[in-house]
Amino acid sequence: MRLPSEQLASHLARDLKPLYTVFGNEPLLALEASDRIRARARADGYTEREVLTADSGFKWNQLALAGSSQSLFSTRKLLELRIPTGKPGKEGGEALQLYCRALPPDTVTLVYVSDLDWRGQKAAWFEALERSGVAVEARAVPRKALPQWVAGRLRDQQQEADAATLEFIADRVEGNLMAAHQEVQKLALLFPAGAISFDQVRGSVLDVARYDVFNLGEIMLEGDPLRLARVLDGLQGEGTAAPLVLWAFAEEIRAIGKILTGINAGKPASMMLREARIWGPSHQSAMQNNLNRFTLTQATEALRHAAVIDRMVKGLVRGDTWNELLQLALRFARNNPGVVKAQPGRRAMPAAFAAHPALF
Repeated sequence: MRLPSEQLASHLARDLKPLYTVFGNEPLLALEASDRIRARARADGYTEREVLTADSGFKWNQLALAGSSQSLFSTRKLLELRIPTGKPGKEGGEALQLYCRALPPDTVTLVYVSDLDWRGQKAAWFEALERSGVAVEARAVPRKALPQWVAGRLRDQQQEADAATLEFIADRVEGNLMAAHQEVQKLALLFPAGAISFDQVRGSVLDVARYDVFNLGEIMLEGDPLRLARVLDGLQGEGTAAPLVLWAFAEEIRAIGKILTGINAGKPASMMLREARIWGPSHQSAMQNNLNRFTLTQATEALRHAAVIDRMVKGLVRGDTWNELLQLALRFARNNPGVVKAQPGRRAMPAAFAAHPALF
């Protein structure tokens, strides 16, 4: 059984299972989920707690021994197993599967797995954990859902804000949920319960947003011009290398071109998404929802623009690289569905970058 972390509280209000596995790419939500499980276990009389950490020197027979041993002072125990690398190895995988076949009585087992990628979620040991208990996924909060997430946190501390204020907070904490949590808590210390004004928030919430260059493609697909500008400005301020940003954009543009070429040839969109290596539900959704805004010509011209920026990065063409990166991204903005014309004086592209489906 798998649950998103936001549903864990309602689940624990009804029941407590003997095995929980917490995983995901959002540390704050994973920490909170683990705390909720511990609190419910303590409330149900699981007063003894034993913690095992599967580091490089860990002996996996300790897991079975910990499950079979009983304390003289308590008949119920909370056993925690932490796997920091997300990879227990062959011996660990076999030990976990064996443990799941016969869960110890009077014990709640909490397994925390960090850095678990999609391959790890398909491993036999993880499937055994999920099948034998509850797997709680701490997923990152997407930008679109962030205002409501902030509103929920404010509501928990008897505060509220209007939609514009929530959007402002979301802009300043995007990509940094731990800091977002701290900023929201700070508002409870600064202001009384009730409505918080925009001016109060503007003077109190720090800009703690952090951006991941590997999410740039999805952001470009969504096509919000202001967000594109803000994210690029943030990446530049964090010292992200311009060639890496160019690579992220170019990969997404090639994917758009490849998918459109395949669809024009009569191939199903689902197959083309796989061939273009568009993974993850949010990325696939962004591509499907916005693909009808793009044309093959638009993608081809954008690749030619990317080639100019590549020469600019290498010092072969003069210009402002980061401004050109923004102009490249804005070719796919929602309010600019057409193709941006080349600037006067720009050097002609080599024949290899001429519009041709082979680019994709």
